[in-house]
Amino acid sequence: MEDIIQEKISADHLLYVSLKYTKTCDVIKNLILRWRKMIETSIEEILKHAKKRKKISSIPSNPLGKLEEVRKLFKKEKNFLEIIEMYEMFRKIDELRTERIGEFRKNVTLRIYYQGKEININLEKLKEYAEKLERFISLTKQFLVSK
Repeated sequence: MEDIIQEKISADHLLYVSLKYTKTCDVIKNLILRWRKMIETSIEEILKHAKKRKKISSIPSNPLGKLEEVRKLFKKEKNFLEIIEMYEMFRKIDELRTERIGEFRKNVTLRIYYQGKEININLEKLKEYAEKLERFISLTKQFLVSK
């Protein structure tokens, strides 16, 4: 849990400090990469805990298998499933076609083309993601503390 909290602290710093002063798409991308690492760490810990509690028989070695196991474990948690979908986009962030809009300005936006859709990631969208991730972390914490 400590690693997850450390990643969150770093991500929060990028969101609330770095982005405020630099307003570049590189900071947005770094923030997304930081969140991706935080979600990966959370998924690893959730699967280890589930295996220890005998909720799953084994931990898959490939990332997609891990995502499927987590989906099965949390099929009733809508927020959790949203985060998993968001994570799938974050995983591909380096390969996706992107456009930088309004860099160094108040309305800096990173436009991403994902699954045939155009997603504008701006400050509002980042804050929305941050709120969802906050709920995700508290759910993760509850799960890891449960017996």
